[in-house]
Amino acid sequence: MTVMKQIFYRSTNNRAEKADFETALLRGMAPDYGLYMVDRGDIPKLGMDAIRAMGPMSYGAIAFEVLRPYLWAEIPDAALAGLLDDAYREETIPTEVQRVTEDTSIMWLTKGPTYSFKDYAARFFGRILNYFLERRGLRRVVIVATSGDTGGAVAHALWGLSNVDNIVFFPKGAVSEGQRRQMTTLGGNVHAFEVKGDFDVCQALAKNLLGDRSFAEKAFGDADRLTSANSISLGRLLPQAVYPFFAYARVAADGRPIIASIPSGNFGDMMGTVIAKAMGLPLSRIICGVNENREFPDFLYGNTYTVSASRRSPSSAMIVSHPSNLARLVDFYGGHMVDERDPATGNVVRAGVIERMPDMEEMRRDLFSVSVDNPQHYRTMKEVFGKYRIILDPHGSVGWRAVELYRSGGDPTEAVVYETADPGKFPDDVERAIGIVPDLPPGMERQKRLPERIHTLGAEPDTAAGAHSVSPGQIREAKEKIADIFSGDRRQAT
Repeated sequence: MTVMKQIFYRSTNNRAEKADFETALLRGMAPDYGLYMVDRGDIPKLGMDAIRAMGPMSYGAIAFEVLRPYLWAEIPDAALAGLLDDAYREETIPTEVQRVTEDTSIMWLTKGPTYSFKDYAARFFGRILNYFLERRGLRRVVIVATSGDTGGAVAHALWGLSNVDNIVFFPKGAVSEGQRRQMTTLGGNVHAFEVKGDFDVCQALAKNLLGDRSFAEKAFGDADRLTSANSISLGRLLPQAVYPFFAYARVAADGRPIIASIPSGNFGDMMGTVIAKAMGLPLSRIICGVNENREFPDFLYGNTYTVSASRRSPSSAMIVSHPSNLARLVDFYGGHMVDERDPATGNVVRAGVIERMPDMEEMRRDLFSVSVDNPQHYRTMKEVFGKYRIILDPHGSVGWRAVELYRSGGDPTEAVVYETADPGKFPDDVERAIGIVPDLPPGMERQKRLPERIHTLGAEPDTAAGAHSVSPGQIREAKEKIADIFSGDRRQAT
């Protein structure tokens, strides 16, 4: 019988800064601005017998087998099983793996409440967070930045929870109307903020707030009130290790290796899949397809990491020039990446500084990355529809095209492509590619008729260095408006 040990999570910026899962979840980000990460040597292993046994299991049951080794010391088995059964009820969030060709399948992570793969991690995050808060008698404000689907998924997962409020930052004009309405029509404990700039500005804004304990103390009378639901949250990262186990259970539970192809933006899915491989899942290669924001493949094959201004793309949720989870990936392979900050303000002055290089050779053996330009998005969608009558969304087209580009090197290993959003969320792009307007998912059809509540930040981003970066004015305005929204909380605390 295997004896499990409790796992503690350390900051990517300081190996001595450790926390249990509950503490890491409630904090969101380590006090030193690092991301909580499990030591590579502490990642629990699952044997092939356990992996083969997943073949007939439901998604929730597989999630229990994958996540229990991380959580058993902090959450009783019965409570964890109940949370996962509720999060992944088949009637609420069905998961399908569709074989398309002899050697390629699509995993449809698109059938949840907001029709995006983000539902999977968000539903786990919301339930596990509320569980700990109820047990402690606490309340938290969850801060999240979104480039598209994260905002709606997290907002829906947190909407109406008794111990949680939600603030979501989204870039003005850079998300579809449907994605925006998934955040702005909920009301109640969900507050959506429209921000001038791109996703990186929203993400920097979220990180600044999460690191400013003095603001939380002043606004709420509670320095620990703010936490995160972005990919920087451990509570979002760990459940993303479940997808590849589910895919493997459906296509290759006999022990042979497969390839996972992941359309990648903030790298949460990719990092979860790296963890799954480290747990023992037979993944021969992890394909990381990006759009024209090609910082990662340039780094992987050129050894130099440079953050540039983000570029627009049909795969809008992947318009990310500096993925947060890249710091975790660099850490996993023995390196150290940090965002240099102004010691007085905590603002990032230089993003993505690699102070110690990771093992690039090992990283290249495990990962393959390629940039799919904007025209290739549309060509791929058209070709897949023409050959197989399958409608891909722009993000799924990146995953599919990345496999094709990888296979030009001759590897015939079976691949599973992650399809991450319902094509109906991107009607203009789909129509441009295949000449057909896809059906809008029913929940989004209802939201078209609901009123919106939008908090607008009027301050401009800083563009002095060419790329957009969060400005002091945006930070100041966001703090003022958040303090005003929650002024009643401060009065109650005092």
